[in-house]
Amino acid sequence: MWRSAGAGGHARSALKKTTCGSCGRVHSGWYDRRTRRVRDLPCGPHRIFLEFEVRRVDCRSCRAVKREALDFLSDSPFYTKHFAYYVGRRCRSATISDVAKELRLDWDSVKALDTQYMKAQLAKAGTPGPLRIGIDEISIKKRHTYRIVVSDLDRKRPIWFGGEDRSEASMSQFYAWLGEKKSRRVRLALMDMWKPFRNATQAHAPQAAILFDKFHVMRHLGEALDKVRKSEYARLSGGDRRFIKGQKYTLLSNAENLSLEGRQSLKLLLTANKRLNTAYLLKESFGQIWNYRSEAWARRYFENWRAALKWQRLTPYEKFAQMIERHWDGIAAYCQPENKVSLGFVEGLNNKIRVLQRRSYGLRDEDYLRLKILTCMLPQL
Repeated sequence: MWRSAGAGGHARSALKKTTCGSCGRVHSGWYDRRTRRVRDLPCGPHRIFLEFEVRRVDCRSCRAVKREALDFLSDSPFYTKHFAYYVGRRCRSATISDVAKELRLDWDSVKALDTQYMKAQLAKAGTPGPLRIGIDEISIKKRHTYRIVVSDLDRKRPIWFGGEDRSEASMSQFYAWLGEKKSRRVRLALMDMWKPFRNATQAHAPQAAILFDKFHVMRHLGEALDKVRKSEYARLSGGDRRFIKGQKYTLLSNAENLSLEGRQSLKLLLTANKRLNTAYLLKESFGQIWNYRSEAWARRYFENWRAALKWQRLTPYEKFAQMIERHWDGIAAYCQPENKVSLGFVEGLNNKIRVLQRRSYGLRDEDYLRLKILTCMLPQL
C-alpha cells in the first residue's frame, strides 16, 4: 500500500481564507484542523491514498461548525472525485459486485460512487429540449410492471424514465416534467400502437406528428405469420408435418440473417407448403411500404398488398390489414421527408436496457435503474 501526502491539500491549509462547505461563505480564519486520508486513483495494482489537513470553520451563516469546501473530494469524504469517476467508468461495463471485488471496496460504497458519477454525467448533458422523441415501455418486474422510457431521437439518448405503468396518466407525467413550452416544440413522436401514448401526445403536444415504430408493426406481422404456421401444422398430419416442425425461427427470421443450413431449410419448407410460401412472401414484401416518399403511393401499395390477400384464407393477415387501416396515419407519417428518423434506435435502446437488467440480475433500486438508463448513451467523464 502506498501513501502519498497531498501537496494540494497542504497548499489549501496554508491559505488564510477558508470557504464553508455548506453555504460557500468565505471566512478569514478557521475553527480547527484535522488530518484526513482519502483514496485516490490506483497506480497499477497499488492503492493510492492522500493525506492532508482539512480545516473547519465556525460559520455564522450556518450557525454551526462546518468542513471547508474541497473541490477534489467526492460526495463521500473518503474518496477523491477522480477515484469516484474511475469507479463510475468501471461500472458502465461491469457489475457492482465485480468492481467492489476488484478495488477491494464494499458493495454500498461502489454503488454510491457510481451514483455520483451518473449524476455528474446528467448535469453535464444539461436539460433536454427535444424536437423528435421516441416513446416505449420496459418491464421492470414480473406481473406486467412497466415504466415508460422517452428518448431524444436527434441526440440519441434517453431523457426520461418514469410513470407507474403505461397508462395515459403516466405518459402525461413526462409532458408535465418537460413543461408546456418545450412540449409545444416537439415535432415528431415515435411510438408503438398503444392508444394511451397516442392520446397523451395528442393532448399535450397536438402539433407533433405521430409515427408508429416499424419494428412493432413488423412484430405484429410476424405474429400473424406464426399463427398461419400453427394452423398449417394443425391441419396437416403424418409425414407432411416434418417440413414445419421446428422451423418457427427459420420462418420468422430475416433471410439475410440465416445460415446456409437455415436457408436450405427455409427453401424446403416454402416449396413443400403453398400457404406458408404465400404468407412468407407477403410478410417480406410489406416492409417496402416504408420506402415511399409519397403517402398516395404508399397507400396504393398497401391497397395492392391487401388485395393480394383475397382468396388466400389467411385470417391472421386479414386482421393485421384491418389494424393497419385503423392506424394508417401513424404509418403514412413516415413518408414525409422531415419524419425520416432512425427507427432502430429505440429498439436498440431496449436491448441495451435488457442487458443492464440481466447483468445486474434485476435492479431493485428503481432510482439507480433510472440513472443507469438515462446515462447509458452519454459519453464518459
